[in-house]
Amino acid sequence: MATNDSTIAQSTPVALPGLGRALIAAGKLDQTAAENLVRKTLTSRNSFIAELVGSGAVSPTDLAHVVSGAFGAPLLDLNAIDASRLPQNILDNKFCSEHRVLVLSKKSGRLTIATADPSDQQAAEKIKFSTQMGVDWIIVEYDKLLKLVEAQTATVSQAMDNIIGDDFEFAEETAAAAATESTDKNTSEVEDAPVVKFLQKMLLDAFSMGASDLHFEPYEFTYRVRFRIDGELREIASPPVAIKDKLASRIKVISRMDISEKRIPQDGRMKLKVNADKVIDFRVSTLPTLFGEKIVIRILDPSSARLGIDALGYEPQEKERLLKAIGRPYGMVLVTGPTGSGKTVSLYTCLNILNQPGVNISTAEDPSEINLPGVNQVNVNDKAGLTFAAALKSFLRQDPDIIMVGEIRDLETADIAIKAAQTGHLVLSTLHTNDAPTTLTRMLNMGIAPFNIASSVILITAQRLARRLCSNCKLPADIPTKTLLEAGYPADEIDGTWVPYRPVGCDRCNNGYKGRVGIYQVMPITEEMQRIILKGGSAMEIAEQAEKEGVRSLRKSGLYKVKLGVTSLEEVLGCTNE
Repeated sequence: MATNDSTIAQSTPVALPGLGRALIAAGKLDQTAAENLVRKTLTSRNSFIAELVGSGAVSPTDLAHVVSGAFGAPLLDLNAIDASRLPQNILDNKFCSEHRVLVLSKKSGRLTIATADPSDQQAAEKIKFSTQMGVDWIIVEYDKLLKLVEAQTATVSQAMDNIIGDDFEFAEETAAAAATESTDKNTSEVEDAPVVKFLQKMLLDAFSMGASDLHFEPYEFTYRVRFRIDGELREIASPPVAIKDKLASRIKVISRMDISEKRIPQDGRMKLKVNADKVIDFRVSTLPTLFGEKIVIRILDPSSARLGIDALGYEPQEKERLLKAIGRPYGMVLVTGPTGSGKTVSLYTCLNILNQPGVNISTAEDPSEINLPGVNQVNVNDKAGLTFAAALKSFLRQDPDIIMVGEIRDLETADIAIKAAQTGHLVLSTLHTNDAPTTLTRMLNMGIAPFNIASSVILITAQRLARRLCSNCKLPADIPTKTLLEAGYPADEIDGTWVPYRPVGCDRCNNGYKGRVGIYQVMPITEEMQRIILKGGSAMEIAEQAEKEGVRSLRKSGLYKVKLGVTSLEEVLGCTNE
């Protein structure tokens, strides 16, 4: 005789979870009801606690009190906590949603986790394994926990959707690292679709807005993205702090960095295809901070080196001096200024002028920022022993005509560069000094003999970058004569024949400025300056001689740009000293 399947199912014994046994012991649930709830979970695929609360067999409040007493864990009302201050990104949102858990705090290598079911040993073991931390349970009401976990997950998803937008179009990445270097362990971390979309949107937005750098900055309860546009940092987006590790992992994978190393700074590069004809390079730097890895991405646009010397802002006399110096067969040309003052673009503009089929050019940089076809570019690698000095020694055995050294940092590099300049090579390099005259005293302080400086250096250019006034909205500025005199204008130049301008702001610019222009002090080393160097003269003496020879200081060069209406007086005063 046939037997009814449902009868067999009802008579089949089932194993009760720890939560069910605790409720039976407390008299809140009988054995049969508990077994029936377990059987329901087999067909509904819900958890025991979801079936328990959903069926109304036990109220969430009664359940929390019983569980707290049975398991000896403290009880907490989730209405009493500020959800915005909960730790983020310790456990994956998907895991929290599946196991109905929430991280309340992290302290001394232990996590305090809110749960309605502390008997879930599988969840506890997974948490311990993934975080390498101990777990302390706090009992909360199931319905409140469910709402808070769902709200946290929805907040992250909605925030990402709001930032990305629905109609976002991807550009194809040219780096194959994302496909080749992600492992099974890290796949979900580096290929999370919203994170991929967000990163590509930020890169494309930065490029379209003319930014030079992107800053991804994690803090305890917030995360922000800033772009450096025309030299100023502007906050662009505030994505959920929960994405910080996934975003860092994605960037590190496509930049060919070590995804598992989060304790030390790393450097890398990546590419993004903007359209069919244009690929942009990005230089990536990571830095461990208190609340995660800060990442700075610099946009390296090769077209900037091909704009030509006129686009950089050299005045006719300054341009003539520079072109005359780089046209000489041997000697050293130095470009000085702080980080971000455009030294690399100036050097590569010169190299682009000199880059001819009959010329052998070699460069050593840390790292190479602009790819220039026809130039032999070398990235220094101190760990591997490929220092600036080692690269220079190799260059001299490769029959070079022109050598570019990214930066003269030490006496050994300086000595080799000077010997190259004295033996028939044109050497271009940079130094970090405030102006052109102090560059010579800096070289003396490095231990370079005055004779070697005088016989090798032929020109020094100091430079700054100032924001360029928007030609569409700039207006005349009413600046008192006293202020102009204090800024450095001679009294005879304040004659009413010219008017300074001020920024206004319109839909074509950024707060009244659009783009940047160079301010230059171009100082050729004349015979009189060589005499001052040979007798150990000071930077002040060199500066006085340069002024006699018609070399504008950085401040005077900037003030001249104000007279031309190119930039504002405030901008010049902010980026130059007198």
